[in-house]
Amino acid sequence: MSNLKNKTVLVTGASKGIGEAIARHCATKGANVLLAARNKSVLDMIVTDIRSQGGQALAVKCDVIHYNEVNRAVAQAVKTYNSLDILVNNAGLIDPIAHLADSDPETWGFVVDVNVKGVYHGLRAAIPEMLKTGRGTIINISSGAATGALDGWSHYCSTKAAALSLTRCADKEYGWQGIRVIGLSPGTVATDMQKIIRDSGINPVSQLNWDAHIPPEWVARAVEYLCDKTGDKFAGKDFSLKDNEARKQIGLPLMKS
Repeated sequence: MSNLKNKTVLVTGASKGIGEAIARHCATKGANVLLAARNKSVLDMIVTDIRSQGGQALAVKCDVIHYNEVNRAVAQAVKTYNSLDILVNNAGLIDPIAHLADSDPETWGFVVDVNVKGVYHGLRAAIPEMLKTGRGTIINISSGAATGALDGWSHYCSTKAAALSLTRCADKEYGWQGIRVIGLSPGTVATDMQKIIRDSGINPVSQLNWDAHIPPEWVARAVEYLCDKTGDKFAGKDFSLKDNEARKQIGLPLMKS
């Protein structure tokens, strides 16, 4: 039996890409899934499809830059399913890609709002509910960019570094109270974000062949793995799918040397 069976899972940025894949995977494993994103009409279609296959799912309109909307999504999870067991802070942006001197301050700042404040808002809303039961798992979708610099990615690298710091801080403050906060760094994933990166033509990542990117379903499998007790040792850290030992533990194909 899956460790996700009957667990309540809230996924932000669930209208496409990694978030959608995680939501669908959790539903197939018997979880009660709340899909949160700005585009409610797209979420409704995904939820209808999940339900047609016997899954439990609910769509919640949510813009993670607004704390009250994230808090409302958490409250909806508790109201509908009586608890919040897992939060996946997935919502994130990388566009527009530009060198610092060419970047637009307003859009640069908006990426900070989504990638940093969105994660903080998720933590702030979910942790009090999880403390009531003395358990819970929060997975922050991270990136190798958190610890490395890339041309044109000043906003993404710096915000992912901040998200990693939030993972570490939250673990230090609440790990001893039963709340596991883990970063998940998937590497490059075949989603719309990679199309934006490719179209930018900036830095080596934009030059990668499409078959170099992993499918988002692999990230979903990693989430399931980390939500089990096997994830305990990664609390406060980033779990990277670019590591072959990590892939082996989940049963994913290994990276070619």
